[in-house]
Amino acid sequence: MAIEDHEYPHRVIKPKNRRIMGADGLEEEENHRWPLWLKPLLKEHFFVQCNVHSPKGECKMYCLDCTNGSLCSLCLAHHRDHRTIQIRRSSYHDVIRVNEIQKYLDISSIQTYVINSAKVVFLNERPQPRPGKGVTNTCKVCYRGLVDDCFSFCSLGCKVAGTTRSFEKRVKHTPMEPEHSSSNSSGVEDNIPDPQSLAPATPQLPTSISLRKRNRKGIPFQSPLQ
Repeated sequence: MAIEDHEYPHRVIKPKNRRIMGADGLEEEENHRWPLWLKPLLKEHFFVQCNVHSPKGECKMYCLDCTNGSLCSLCLAHHRDHRTIQIRRSSYHDVIRVNEIQKYLDISSIQTYVINSAKVVFLNERPQPRPGKGVTNTCKVCYRGLVDDCFSFCSLGCKVAGTTRSFEKRVKHTPMEPEHSSSNSSGVEDNIPDPQSLAPATPQLPTSISLRKRNRKGIPFQSPLQ
């Protein structure tokens, strides 16, 4: 709305465009921080049978322009001029090659791994109950141990969550271990009983039974020479 200046009636003062940073404003700003296709990508399920080309098609492709779900190789015929990426798997977790995703997204501060001679990043977090021995750097969101100290997140999803203003860092609960227990770097809980404790106990022999060894057998009888 224009405001007239009383000293100069013909002068019109236009109010500056102020950005309202309320709850809706923060949400709008966070939505513009990342591409519109990123959050749908992180929620998508891959390596499932295609609904159109089943059972021939396995959905491991994604169109960044349409964001209408995972695609199989046969579906790409309808996305020839679109930006498409391929999702791969490592230990049942979705990964994407660095040379594919870095063209469309800033992946700095995300831990990279080398799989099949290619650098990849994980799509979503992989929670780890307890970092291994000697780990000095962990993900800021899920506290998974990171290989290199120059990284802050273990996946794309953790970077999205950890860089939002509304993110509240989860409290890191380290369980208290008894003095006699040794640290377990594999993340397995310490309350699992020892396999030796599951073995049946050796029965106690009665005191009246002699523990003396059996008498040796006598010298074998040899038949006389014929």
